[in-house]
Amino acid sequence: MKPKTTSFVLSLLVCLLVNDLRAQNLKNQQKLTKDLQVHLDSMQKVNGFPGVTLSVLLPNNRQIAMAAGTADPLQNITMRPQHRMLSGSNGKTLFIAAALVLATQDYYQLDDKIEHYLNDEPWFDRLPNASTITMRMLMNHTSGLEEYYGLGNFMSLVKQDPSRSFTPKETFEYLFDRQPLFPAGSDWGYADSNYILLGYILEKISGKSMYDLVETYVLKRHKLKQTEPSTKRKFKNLAVGNSRKGSPFPFEGPMVRHGKLVFNPQFEWMGGGFVSNVNDLSTWVKDLHNYREIDPFLLREMQVKVPAKTGKGHAYGLGIQIRPSTKFGDSYGHSGWFPGYLTDAVYFPDEDIAVAIQFNTDDIALLKISPYEYILIFTEMIVDHLKNG
Repeated sequence: MKPKTTSFVLSLLVCLLVNDLRAQNLKNQQKLTKDLQVHLDSMQKVNGFPGVTLSVLLPNNRQIAMAAGTADPLQNITMRPQHRMLSGSNGKTLFIAAALVLATQDYYQLDDKIEHYLNDEPWFDRLPNASTITMRMLMNHTSGLEEYYGLGNFMSLVKQDPSRSFTPKETFEYLFDRQPLFPAGSDWGYADSNYILLGYILEKISGKSMYDLVETYVLKRHKLKQTEPSTKRKFKNLAVGNSRKGSPFPFEGPMVRHGKLVFNPQFEWMGGGFVSNVNDLSTWVKDLHNYREIDPFLLREMQVKVPAKTGKGHAYGLGIQIRPSTKFGDSYGHSGWFPGYLTDAVYFPDEDIAVAIQFNTDDIALLKISPYEYILIFTEMIVDHLKNG
């Protein structure tokens, strides 16, 4: 056989082999998608929650998305993977990325005391632990500040005027003159108040809007086109959330009425402050783990654990939850709650798999288990499929 003929035959064989592998991979992915969908449908029907969306980002960066149930039970609108929901505290992962970009640009250092930036404010000494809190403590919830939205007349104001907006200072001023939960740095206590105060400082020292920074450094660069700030009451393609009885907020039942949210979510801001869908969430939770705009040292600091009180073996980094699994190592990501909605998105670096899930209910009794436990169930299915075909 002539050399040119041999080369042609080899090239043809390689092409055939590649095409065969692609076809096999596609077949395997279709089977995985079908198995996950069947399981998701079964969970929704058995437990009776309104709807759910799920997105998986595989090691080959192929993305699978699916949904079950209804996006609007009253109008019987079928849930689709493209439906969006308020993602609650999961939005902290977007804000922490922008915050650490500012640190990379030398606007501040993690262990700077906040008094360095706030001591010219007439109200600064009224903050609990004012002189001992650092920027890092705000980020990992070890400041001793408590949650603002359960204090004073905040809930009454939201109920009286559902369209009302709040400035950052109007929210964290509920903390003024109160005793701290604990001395700064000595314990852990989760509170959006930490991030509201953090955002106030960062905007003051940078002269830039935190939402603009997230838009520039996260949403545009990572093509998160379905994620936007939750600063209004109307959103396109928003699933109707259903708030449980006994919610901390004075609203129960459907969270969308007459085409708009029953109250303005604007006040959440740095506490979460985004509407998103599961494809954007699974994409971002993996991208954050290796985010190139953040100095590698700061990226490692983001993953330094402090013990958290959210579950056995759980820890918190800077704007991320670090939770153990018995089979897949630590996961990195964040859960989220907003009245009527539950979200979780995590990345398992040992398996190179990202999974995001959203429910249009915050009634954990209907789910039976936490969103994170749902993620563990689906991750086990994915890993078994990848190993065994």
